[in-house]
Amino acid sequence: MSKLPKEHKFIDFSDYGRPIAKVIANSLKNTSFTPIHITIGFIISGLFAIYCIIQSYYWLAAFFLIFKSILDAADGELARVKEKPSYTGRYLDSVADIILNALFFISIWYVSNSTIWICLLAFLGMQLQGTLYNYYYVILRNKFEGDTTSRVFENKTPIALKGELQKDVNILFGLYKLFYGVFDKTIYALDRNADKGEVFPNWFMTSVSIFGLGFQLLIIAVMLVLGLKAIILPFFLFYTVMVFVFIGIRKLFF
Repeated sequence: MSKLPKEHKFIDFSDYGRPIAKVIANSLKNTSFTPIHITIGFIISGLFAIYCIIQSYYWLAAFFLIFKSILDAADGELARVKEKPSYTGRYLDSVADIILNALFFISIWYVSNSTIWICLLAFLGMQLQGTLYNYYYVILRNKFEGDTTSRVFENKTPIALKGELQKDVNILFGLYKLFYGVFDKTIYALDRNADKGEVFPNWFMTSVSIFGLGFQLLIIAVMLVLGLKAIILPFFLFYTVMVFVFIGIRKLFF
């Protein structure tokens, strides 16, 4: 099942791994592999990236960051081709992402001259950026019923779907709210009427996709390879200004 109808699909700069992700998903369609297995795979890839950053193996770190992004797309693709969406997979994916993101930034802080406060603020900025992108993207997907497990407002624990345990959904949703609640509330406070406006045009969503996690990790990978580790954290801190730019554009035009 596609996330969006054809006429509303946009160029997603964060989704460069989708073609390979589809190949992986289709190759595993008739196997016992599940989306959870793929999620575990991207967690392992992320941990390898962290080790490589700490050891100054920046080319390898870049590889594992990009591979992590590909697998991050592949778990959802596998859920779609097997027609087995799950809240367990949806929230495990998100919880794993934010923990890995924190570890990525801590490892970059460890090998650079940035202060711990810049590290913390850059991490918060990165998460706010990603939350804005996801907020707008989920609104768009929900307008066309392009997704069944992502909701514009994550306020209540969802009912487990067929094949998953309610206990698992409860635990992972609780962790999701713990880690993402403040970012969701912040973005909602800044743009609470986004879901009531017009359908976002493709060019706008393409622009906002620079906040997608895949593109964020690509930026980190490129900077590491280019020897720019010292400016990664300051970059993401100042990059957060674009959150207010995109919200301003949305309010003015859509």
